[in-house]
Amino acid sequence: MKIVIIGSGNVAYHLAKAFTQNNIEVSQIFGRNEVELNKISEELNIPYSTKELADADLYLISVSDSAVEQVSDLIKTEKALVAHTSGSLPIETLNGDYRKASFYPLQTFSKTKILEYSKIPFFIEAENQIDEKSLFELASLISDNVETSDYEKRKYIHLTAVFACNFVNHLFARAKEISDSQHLDFNYFIPLIDETVEKIHHLEPKSAQTGPAVRGDERILKLHEELITNDEHLKIYNTMNESIQKMYQ
Repeated sequence: MKIVIIGSGNVAYHLAKAFTQNNIEVSQIFGRNEVELNKISEELNIPYSTKELADADLYLISVSDSAVEQVSDLIKTEKALVAHTSGSLPIETLNGDYRKASFYPLQTFSKTKILEYSKIPFFIEAENQIDEKSLFELASLISDNVETSDYEKRKYIHLTAVFACNFVNHLFARAKEISDSQHLDFNYFIPLIDETVEKIHHLEPKSAQTGPAVRGDERILKLHEELITNDEHLKIYNTMNESIQKMYQ
């Protein structure tokens, strides 16, 4: 199977790296950002192009959701299988006469962070069983956790991921703003963060909740509100505490 990856961002990079590490040949990486494409090419020894899209059996589109439809127009190989890697788009977003599919890895990707690809869940959707089986087998060469999923399920997987990852990381970033404002070393809080995540490997998240809101400790809640001088921090603090209290009423 000749594989072309379209994109030069975090997901495209890690898919190319995962394939390479598992002896799966990538014929080309294609995109607009020549600087990033060149970096991937040099690291992984994969040919790249910003101008001519190579013929392939499988095209994996790993670009921003807003660009998927436009990029999919570039593929003119009717016999090809084309899959996007989005968690929030239906396969009908792909705009061509080829076979359509989704190849969704459930993970947060940053180029500078090494990942253990075998633990990443992959969710596969295709228009027919033959393509579904082909993509399932391909993902299984990378990951030990591969499932089929239609769009209805996948969009809720992505929504849950936003709560579990993006929102949580945003709170880390806001917490660091507070620690920086008081010249506190954010590394103080890393063991706490690690234990918070480790705990939900063993407990239901709802059972693992601690803190003044779940205890109904109004004195501490009031003290914290008085300490917060940033309006955005105060809004987040009150919204989160209100949500916690409602969950445990």
